[in-house]
Amino acid sequence: MTESSGVILPGAGTRPSNRLVRFATAGLIVGSLVLCAPPVQASKEIPKTIAAAVADPARPADDRARDALRKPAACLAFAEVHRGMSVAELLPGHGYFTRILSRVAGPKGHVYEFVGAPKPGESSPIQALADDPHYYHNITVTVWPVGKLPVPQPVDLVWTSQNYHDLHNLPSLNVADFDRAVYQALKPGGIYLVLDHVAPAGSGFSDTSTLHRIDPAAAKKEIMSAGFEFVGQSNVLRNANDPHTNKVFDPAIRGHTDQFVYAFRKPQ
Repeated sequence: MTESSGVILPGAGTRPSNRLVRFATAGLIVGSLVLCAPPVQASKEIPKTIAAAVADPARPADDRARDALRKPAACLAFAEVHRGMSVAELLPGHGYFTRILSRVAGPKGHVYEFVGAPKPGESSPIQALADDPHYYHNITVTVWPVGKLPVPQPVDLVWTSQNYHDLHNLPSLNVADFDRAVYQALKPGGIYLVLDHVAPAGSGFSDTSTLHRIDPAAAKKEIMSAGFEFVGQSNVLRNANDPHTNKVFDPAIRGHTDQFVYAFRKPQ
């Protein structure tokens, strides 16, 4: 996999600033965007709080074994996750990012988890995390009411990893309407972080249920239609060797898919 990095984002919920995003001195990559593309910047130093959360020995061994491919420290640093932050995570699976988000947010932060309804007789693995004192009791778990994102107060960050494409596979959901719900759930200046598997350019949403991929340009256009500003991208999970034609679960590509990491901001 090739590694570059992301832009420095203004802190979520801060006062408006005229500060321009700084260009990288080397290796500048300009993403495709209508009019003018924000730059991709050289890797940011990983904050100590993020490095410590990723290195936490209490994380499952299977999670830690996947870090070399999923690069959680770089992804959280790109999103500027920090102490005291409020985060809403959509469909977290078994909590790969949840554990790290909780540890970084700390006792004064909060992580709102929106999960799928568990099967009869099963319990949510995220609820088990919420009940674990190691994670500060700063996790609130809610069965996701499809199409909505009910948080008790606006949050700094909405995070969705490898499942934005799946929203297009829900027949009852208008994804553009859901993006507007995310917009409402964020503080002014808040960030919507979308990480997903890349589909062939120009394919739009045609591969969401077959290959479980999405065309980044189509996702970007759809999200921006809700009023978001596109403020940057990270290439830390890009893989030029992915042909984009394999199903993401194909053993030939699983764990090595080309992935985009986009940050969108609710205007101040």
